[in-house]
Amino acid sequence: MEDIRYPIGKFSAQDQQTPSEISACINRIESLPEKLEKAIAGLTEKQLDTPYREGGWTVRQVVHHVADSHLNAYIRTKWILSEETPVIKAYLEKLWAETPETKADPVISTTLIKSLHTKWVLLLKSLTPEQLKRELIHPETKKHIALHNLIAMYAWHGEHHLAHITGLKHRMNW
Repeated sequence: MEDIRYPIGKFSAQDQQTPSEISACINRIESLPEKLEKAIAGLTEKQLDTPYREGGWTVRQVVHHVADSHLNAYIRTKWILSEETPVIKAYLEKLWAETPETKADPVISTTLIKSLHTKWVLLLKSLTPEQLKRELIHPETKKHIALHNLIAMYAWHGEHHLAHITGLKHRMNW
């Protein structure tokens, strides 16, 4: 049986990525806002407040989470480019998904994602091969993460959560 927690599979980092692989990831990041808007278009309040799986986040929370997470990714990108191997700030995403604004209209977050991704993609498309090798350090795992893997991870992340929404819609026949 398919694990609906990971509808597109788990992310797997690579030691290297070709320019075409990186370009494809950037294109996935660029296309996410429109796909996310389309996925939630026409959903009722009740549907928006439906968890994508038992014990999981609601559609509304998923959309707000993507905005929060991708804001952090953009900032992490800037840290990688402006500091020497920065140790990033982690955050408790489960608690962030419960703050009061996550009950608001998810269009607030899709609007933010659209603007954020426009700016982020402009930056990502300008990166040199040397910049793509720059790294950050995650404070909890102590792992070094190269920028090219950060890009790939967030391309995956957006589609991962989009699949939570579209999978729910399909299962519920919405």
